[in-house]
Formats: sequence, C-alpha cells, structure tokens
Amino acid sequence: QVQLVESGGGLVQPGGSLRLSCAASGSFVNINFMGWYRQAPDKERELVARISFGGTITYADSVQGRFTISRDTDKNMVYLLMNSLKPEDTAVYYCNAEIIPDMVSVVKRRFVEVWGQGTLVTVPS
Repeated sequence: QVQLVESGGGLVQPGGSLRLSCAASGSFVNINFMGWYRQAPDKERELVARISFGGTITYADSVQGRFTISRDTDKNMVYLLMNSLKPEDTAVYYCNAEIIPDMVSVVKRRFVEVWGQGTLVTVPS
C-alpha cells in the first residue's frame, strides 16, 4: 500500500508564498511522475504542475512563472513553492504520483495512480 501525505497548506494573503510538501511511503519499485492538482469549489480538479523521474516539468498556464515544482527522488518527495498567490489559487491541493509497485509492473510497463488526501490553500480576496 502506497500513501501520499501532503503538508504545508494554510491561509496566506494575496501576494504571499506557501510551500507544499508531499511524501510517498510504502512498498514500490519506483515513481514515474509526481505532481500537484487542485480543486476549487464547484470546479473540476486540474493539473497544477508535474515532474517526471528525469526532471521534465509541466506547469498549468495559470501558475507558470509563479509556482515552482521540485522533487527529491531519494526521499520520494515532491514540493510546490507557490509565490505571488492570488485569490483564484484558493483550492484543495492534491499530491499525485504514478507508482510502479513491483517488478512485474516494470516488465509490463504499468503503473498505479495514487492520490494524497489534499491540503487546503486559502488566499482571501
């Protein structure tokens, strides 16, 4: 069983910064992608940023230049540094990972998608 545990959410004033952390634990062979999604009230969950094992990064247009994703592959952790926060960034932020659970999965090139429980980021207007 693989678990993702997020931390670092909270209330921050517009223009402020927050850093989210996510730690993967459990039994697995490797992790392909790690990333962050968010879901605002009455909206669908959307990609914020994701990073591959090799370091390839994708950002949503809405956060490009303000947010920075990074990853510690040795510690199985991913971070999201959020600067210049805006009220529209208010959402529950979810950590996501594509886990390779065992060697059979390596051979068959399959992965399991795992989600964290979410952490709330609030930027008041």
